[in-house]
Amino acid sequence: MDSFVPWLLLALPLLSAVAIHLGLKRNQAISAIVSTASAALTLILAIVLLLHKEDVHVAFNWISIGGFAGIKIGLDLDQLAKGMMLVVTGVGFLVHLFSLAYMKDDSAKARYFCGLSLFMFSMTGIVLASNFIMMFVFWELVGLSSYLLIGHWYEKDSAADAAKKAFLTNRIGDFGFMIGILMLWGITGHFTFSGLEGWAAAPTTFCATCLGIAVLCIFAGAMGKSAQAPLHVWLPDAMEGPTPVSALIHAATMVAAGVYMMARFFGALTPDGAELSALVPVFSGQTIAWVGGITSLLAALMATQQDDIKKILAYSTLSQLGYMVMAIGLLNPEAGMFHLFTHAWFKALLFLGSGAVIFACHHEQNIWKMGGLKKTMPITFITFGIGTLALCGFPFITSGFWSKEQILEAALNKNTALFVIAAFVAFLTTFYMFRLFFIAFLGKSRSDNADHAKEVGPLMYVPLIILAILALISGFQPVAQSIAPAYHHEGFHMGWAFGASILAVVLGFGLAFKLYKDAAEDPLAEKGIFKLFRNKFYLDEAYAKVVGYGQDTVAAFVHFFDELIISGFLVGGFSRAAGGIGRLFGRLQSGNLQGYAVLFGLGVLLIIYLTVFVS
Repeated sequence: MDSFVPWLLLALPLLSAVAIHLGLKRNQAISAIVSTASAALTLILAIVLLLHKEDVHVAFNWISIGGFAGIKIGLDLDQLAKGMMLVVTGVGFLVHLFSLAYMKDDSAKARYFCGLSLFMFSMTGIVLASNFIMMFVFWELVGLSSYLLIGHWYEKDSAADAAKKAFLTNRIGDFGFMIGILMLWGITGHFTFSGLEGWAAAPTTFCATCLGIAVLCIFAGAMGKSAQAPLHVWLPDAMEGPTPVSALIHAATMVAAGVYMMARFFGALTPDGAELSALVPVFSGQTIAWVGGITSLLAALMATQQDDIKKILAYSTLSQLGYMVMAIGLLNPEAGMFHLFTHAWFKALLFLGSGAVIFACHHEQNIWKMGGLKKTMPITFITFGIGTLALCGFPFITSGFWSKEQILEAALNKNTALFVIAAFVAFLTTFYMFRLFFIAFLGKSRSDNADHAKEVGPLMYVPLIILAILALISGFQPVAQSIAPAYHHEGFHMGWAFGASILAVVLGFGLAFKLYKDAAEDPLAEKGIFKLFRNKFYLDEAYAKVVGYGQDTVAAFVHFFDELIISGFLVGGFSRAAGGIGRLFGRLQSGNLQGYAVLFGLGVLLIIYLTVFVS
């Protein structure tokens, strides 16, 4: 395949963003069309590259200094990257298509689509990057573009604050990521993934503990982008952006970047199918797995008591990302990536479905002010129901079942405690999703907005139908092997994992049906521990206290240092000394002519004395 095709895949969204920003910003309609056309072309190219079975590698030298071998700008299109590109471009195009209707009346539509194109360029760069340095550059660009999109409605203080929160929280993880990259270079001498593969095939003497620490530092970057505890707090607030942005961020792009990066990294450490455990120290793998497991559990508990339809889906994303990270930590990155692949379609479906509901209900997001939408929005009802079943992992007929089972089996085989957590999270997922479904779509209308809601137009429901089909079929082995061969599951076993999965779905559905089928209000809202879940374990308040006290402490120290040391002693001391000396000499400049004559005479006598008697 011609080498320009991969570069074109990277260049198209960048050219779209540049064209809109520099020349088309005043023409809203053309800007939207250019951005959407760019997304469509990148999707077509991604499909062409996927059909092209051979791997594609292109690169050129970027930096070479002295004996340093240099850093390349290169693109790697192996099976892992091709599958991820299909997810990014597929979801990205459908989000663009949905946005044409959702954002049609937005006064800053051109800026919005420019941000989408910049985001697509940044994510494409992460997926195709052949080395950690290039990946880190695009990693930061994703942070910038997400900041612009989350804060699209920056006139609202909540949107501006959410954008800043996302940007700053990710900087913490990115700092660790940068340290990890430098440590890895110090240990292996390589930045490129191909170089890491060569080193891993015949590793020289190295400090295993140092490699484990480097792995954890690199994972810190994934904690930020994939919103793992304790760096998870930015993701729910990112709902302040337009709903299509939420679908783009939560489904297949920004939050998936951390999981993809770890899978790419671990894949480089296992050339020719070698065992990860031979290189990755146990403590680093277990730490990653437990971070994922704890994040999954905490987020699922929080989701059970949220009333904002987008917040429920946001915490669901956190929980499912915890599943993926847990699989990575259990040294089964294929399971994590397979769940990433299936999750992208049904989570994009759910977010765009929620966008259709919000649009039809005149931007109402509280599920307790909805109800009865089954009758007025039949297409959204059916597609949202399919997405709900897929997220819950309904057996055999949904993609989520196959990918979730692979993670449950990995946990069962390697860590019983994490298996119990994963099974309990599966129960919670079914419970909170059917809670949302029953309240929003069934029963009677609870507000005028819901009562007058109408089905959305084809620009919105066509993406929903496409995503619903993918939510059903993308997990089946023949489909998965053909469109994402690097992620396909290893088969299905009728064992404890399957039994726990079935039990979780049955119990979760039954409890949600009993409590919320015809509920007018939440019966658990004010009961004991559920208040803790509703208030998100007060983690945001704790962060506010820590940051506030930290800032106050630093400010007090700086004030003390500035007032007493700098201003009081150094600046003030020298100032007073200079003033004193000036006043002393000032007394000698009295303006009295007789005084000057006396001083002149004394000076002449002093000079004569020194000249005649001393010398």
